[in-house]
Amino acid sequence: MNSIFLRIYAGMLATLVLVALLGVGSLQLVNGLRVDHYRERLASGTFHLMADNLTSMNAVERQRATALWERMLGVPLRLQHLSELPLDAPSRGRLMRGQVLVQQSGTQPSMVYVLVSRAEQLLLTASVGQVSEQLARATLYLLMDELARYPMIEQPRRLEALKAEKDFGFAVNLLPIERIEMDADQRRRVAEGDTVMALGRGGESIRVIASMVASPWVLELGPLYRMNPYPPHLLVLFVALGLSLIGLTLYWLVRRLERRLRGLEAAATRIAAGSLETRVPEVGTDSVGRLAVAFNVMAEHLQRLLSMQRELVRAVSHELRTPVARLRFGLEMVGEAPDATSRGKYLAGMDHDIQELDRLVDEMLVYARLEQGSPALNFQEVRLEALLDQVIDELAPLRADVRIERGLWQPAQDGSGSTVEAEPRYLHRAVQNLVSNALRHAESKVRVSFTVGMNRCRIDIEDDGPGVPEEAWERIFTTPFLRLDDSRTRASGGHGLGLSIVRRIIYWHRGRALIGRSALGGAQFSLVWPRRQHEGEQ
Repeated sequence: MNSIFLRIYAGMLATLVLVALLGVGSLQLVNGLRVDHYRERLASGTFHLMADNLTSMNAVERQRATALWERMLGVPLRLQHLSELPLDAPSRGRLMRGQVLVQQSGTQPSMVYVLVSRAEQLLLTASVGQVSEQLARATLYLLMDELARYPMIEQPRRLEALKAEKDFGFAVNLLPIERIEMDADQRRRVAEGDTVMALGRGGESIRVIASMVASPWVLELGPLYRMNPYPPHLLVLFVALGLSLIGLTLYWLVRRLERRLRGLEAAATRIAAGSLETRVPEVGTDSVGRLAVAFNVMAEHLQRLLSMQRELVRAVSHELRTPVARLRFGLEMVGEAPDATSRGKYLAGMDHDIQELDRLVDEMLVYARLEQGSPALNFQEVRLEALLDQVIDELAPLRADVRIERGLWQPAQDGSGSTVEAEPRYLHRAVQNLVSNALRHAESKVRVSFTVGMNRCRIDIEDDGPGVPEEAWERIFTTPFLRLDDSRTRASGGHGLGLSIVRRIIYWHRGRALIGRSALGGAQFSLVWPRRQHEGEQ
């Protein structure tokens, strides 16, 4: 068992290492997705603004506009057909749905794509190094150009409409210069018409500020925050905490499992040492709990089998003692017999004792085979009427003073007669044991009856003997070698195994053996089982 748990612990360690590697990979994947989303969010409004301007132009005007924007922004711009670009199907689908696509390969500048004309499948492409700064400048120039087309009083309203339409991904404001947060030098440069880039606190963000020509308004973009990937040391901390929690949880579960399995091991050891009453606690409904239930069922079965074996050995020893003693006595008397007649008498008695021993061994073998496992049963169509006639013909000569009569022989009402499914050899043995038992104790009459219904069938064997006390009904079928001193005495013969054999035979037919009082005054033994073995339940 120690080697099993060593392998479990090794598996736990391998699992933890795998979790750590998956954590590193997951962090890189998340950071990559965050960077892509950040770039696309910043580029979306600006490139949609340029694409909308290009949509209303002809080919010559488009070339002039892209050349102008390229000089102003310092960003290479091109107009290309979708078929010219090495894009996969998902990327093409996003572009056709009007989304801005940003792609980056290694340390190369980011490539930005936006659809200009769906009918022409024409795209505007740009190679952008610093997405945030360059796009901020581009957005500033484009917005100023767009707002300059409107009267000064309508410029704020037009800016709000553009913000709602384009979703720039950062703040865009048109304010008087006195409401913009700047130092004196920045305010002077803006007033002189310069474009100012102001760093936020800690250098984590930038704002781009420029004044509108012939207008009191100042256009402010931002703040634009830098994209900060999750730091590796944070990953190490999270992975360490996660692995520690997982490791402690797994260790607690495995230790608990180990204690429960060691309890099973200790119980098995005690049972092997002879303590058959040992049981384990049946805690929980998990696999170990179900194993404990199965273990206890197995232990009870072993205890019952060993108890039956001991009882069988004791009973067999006791049963063998009488015929063996008679055989020894017969051998002594044969040697001392004065004549052939006396010797023949003793030899006949010895032959009877040998037959009795043979019957005892046969019953012991049948009982052991039926009691210790499922026998090989070959169920066939059996006619109860023919089977009972055969048993009556076989046993009637045993006692000439007792009459075996037919009782109620009731076949099925569906026209199938007395046909049932049964194992012919074992059912014959069960009926034979019951009729022999009735003959042994009857005064003058034994009655045999049967009833075949739609789903079940029943055989009744009655006698007019002394009967069986009601307090013995529960154990007469379950206790082998049982004899009842008040009514079933040794003088009547038999070994006490017949009824136990009957019980096991009918058990394997998924039926029951019953006992009660007979209308004849003695005992009534009954067998009830399903007519078809694939129907009904025991």
